[in-house]
Amino acid sequence: MIKEKENIGYLPDERPAVGKLLLYALQQVIVMFPATITVALITGFQVSTTIFASGLATICFVFITGRKIPMYYGSSFSYLSAISGLAAAEGFAKVNGILPTEAIQIAQFGIIASGLVSIAAGLLVKFSGRSAVEKVLPATITGPIAMIIGLTLAGNALKDAAPVADASGVSGTGWVWGVSLVTLLSTVIFAKYLKGFLGQLPLLLGAAVGCVFAALLYFIGGADMSLFRSLPDEVLAASIWKLGDGSIFAMPAFSIPKFSLAAVAAIMPIAIATIPESTAHIYQLDIYVNDLAEKKGKKKFNIADLLHKNLIGDGICDMISGFIGGPAGTNYGENISTMAITRVFSVPVLIVASTIAMVISFFTPLIRVIYGIPMAVIGGLEIYLFGAIAAQGIAIMIEKKVDMFSSKNIAVIASIMVIGVGGQYAFGGNIPFFGINVPCIAGAAIFGIVLNLILSIGDKNEA
Repeated sequence: MIKEKENIGYLPDERPAVGKLLLYALQQVIVMFPATITVALITGFQVSTTIFASGLATICFVFITGRKIPMYYGSSFSYLSAISGLAAAEGFAKVNGILPTEAIQIAQFGIIASGLVSIAAGLLVKFSGRSAVEKVLPATITGPIAMIIGLTLAGNALKDAAPVADASGVSGTGWVWGVSLVTLLSTVIFAKYLKGFLGQLPLLLGAAVGCVFAALLYFIGGADMSLFRSLPDEVLAASIWKLGDGSIFAMPAFSIPKFSLAAVAAIMPIAIATIPESTAHIYQLDIYVNDLAEKKGKKKFNIADLLHKNLIGDGICDMISGFIGGPAGTNYGENISTMAITRVFSVPVLIVASTIAMVISFFTPLIRVIYGIPMAVIGGLEIYLFGAIAAQGIAIMIEKKVDMFSSKNIAVIASIMVIGVGGQYAFGGNIPFFGINVPCIAGAAIFGIVLNLILSIGDKNEA
């Protein structure tokens, strides 16, 4: 019976055996890597620095929140347009996919400033209580926002699942779908049918199966059928110090922030979008951790009561990441989905995952291995993970017993969904509004908050 209970999963204060701990941590690293590295590549930030920043910020977050909230901090997509727009406005352009150091330094100052917004929100919750933020951010807002976070990434998932060929080869054929579908289906099957320890590693096992299938294509068809990628030369060129040619050891490209009011104006407001996103995440986590605690016969953790620490931790982590040259971020829905799927909510697992991420950022062979994972494999995982993020938004509304027959609730949910998803696919993620490009998630969140407050006037008792 004891063994059976152990296999149910791990609560935040529980630590798996060393072997399991390492595998669970590696799975969390693989899950966070695609989105984090994608943000770095899109913005032009240094890849190794971004990976290191995610690990350092996660460890800081764990201790800031008293080792009670199992969250992984990673780069946020919400800031992509703000950083790109700022760089263009300041006259900077990416060179071989990387922004000049000065451009990154200017953006860093705005990222640090954005952390103050989350800290202020956390302090408001701390001194006014959860009811204050729940009035502004009820489940009718946090649920749909979680849904659009997943749904607006759906296009990225499918693009990664079937990357366009540069010239010829497997990427230009249906075989690339074979790799992504093998990854997706094997992951789903593992999650559904494997029990015990192996049942807690579906994403890691699914990625391994996808890589094996991609390797078989390579051995059968040669270089023309290869989906594996190589590390760009620019990654090592930007390192602040290398051992020899950097093929074994290279430090990340750390940089110091540069004062810029333009960066503050462009980047700081985007933090508004990450507040409801982070709030949605804490509620998602609360549901799943309490469910596991109940199944294990233990008292509820009530992680949602730590919302203020979560928001303050997010803000401080933005400042930490921005100070060393990493992008702004938030706690990751992908990692929460992984914990929900595997039922491994152990804080020690996330500490080890963070350490692994930082080690990877220093050792070139490890970066090369992870970067070499076929994009089709990553895409297969993303289809599952991004969909799970959206599904968890539904779970929030169900758990909070949102009245779906309420005209107010329907209006708020409908507006958020259409603005968020429509903004992504109609305008590429940035909605033109009176000469300002508003990120669709931020725009949906702000409109939903304002609409909900307006419709709540004189009707305080409606759920």
